[in-house]
Amino acid sequence: MTEQPQNPNWKDLVIFHNLARALTSSLELDSVLHTIMDQMRQFFEPETWSLLILDEARKELYYAVAVGQSEAELRDLRVPLGEGMAGWVAQHGESLIVPDIEQDGRFQQANPGRFQLRSAICMPLLSQQRTLGVIQLFNCRLESMTEYTISFLHILCDYAAIAIQNARAVEKIQALTITDDCTGIYNQRRLQQVLDEQVQRCRRGNKQFSVIFFDLDHFKLVNDRHGHQVGSRLLAEVGSCMRRFVRPADVPFRYGGDEFILLLPDTSKARAEGIARNMRERLRNEIFRIDPGLRLHISASFGVATYPEDGFTGQDIVRAADAAMYTIKGTTRDDVAVATRINPITRS
Repeated sequence: MTEQPQNPNWKDLVIFHNLARALTSSLELDSVLHTIMDQMRQFFEPETWSLLILDEARKELYYAVAVGQSEAELRDLRVPLGEGMAGWVAQHGESLIVPDIEQDGRFQQANPGRFQLRSAICMPLLSQQRTLGVIQLFNCRLESMTEYTISFLHILCDYAAIAIQNARAVEKIQALTITDDCTGIYNQRRLQQVLDEQVQRCRRGNKQFSVIFFDLDHFKLVNDRHGHQVGSRLLAEVGSCMRRFVRPADVPFRYGGDEFILLLPDTSKARAEGIARNMRERLRNEIFRIDPGLRLHISASFGVATYPEDGFTGQDIVRAADAAMYTIKGTTRDDVAVATRINPITRS
């Protein structure tokens, strides 16, 4: 790599222009990050380079971009916070320039691939003093690095941090449009999307799915006796229970008011009825500690329907489960009913 000038030239301005255009023309994080890393390749000419993003919940880094080696090879690899070069940089939020890896005992295990490491540059991606990820450049010609090139690298890292922040903001906005504010589970808008996806999948594969529709019993009394804030907190607790009770593939939704739906992929009617009865028992035995001095119990009325036995569209299945639920709601409450095809629904 040739000596970089102390002031930007037209080639550097082209790089900035390309990065700015990437940030403003696409909300796809993968596309923007690959553009940024490609500009780094042109400027720094490393033999291999990678960008890792921090999973804050699990306190580990995962590879978002890995060039010069197989991305597939690294896709499932995780780097715990504090371990290796990338983990150290993510934990401390500080940059590292290591001219000779062999002479630095801290990072001799830094290389996840099979190529020989000689030198490394590792930079944190920071936003408001929080580490979002790490960029690693391996086997650059460090002898030609100047203050200007280091400053340029910091700017590229800032661009990458902005891209990650933008992508996360978009993800949050998208999540808000399909998530119920009160319970934190999916809302009716998302239900329609998932139902359509399930119907298409089942049609292609000659499969089935079931829906459990349930309505809380005497929920109006909770609002009347304790107020709507307590009622809202009880709904939130029911949503939390659904997330705890369900199988990993099952999808819970708040349908509206005190009505909930659980979508069960690849589940027969008999199996769905068993799951509904288990939910009924667990719900009625649950103690909801809304306030230190307030503990509530609640029961629900359940209806079960299955595709394609009870209809050929997602709306058909929801209506069938709803109708079954109302046979319980209008009689005993706190029980489970299964849809029956009295009037067959014809395909349109």
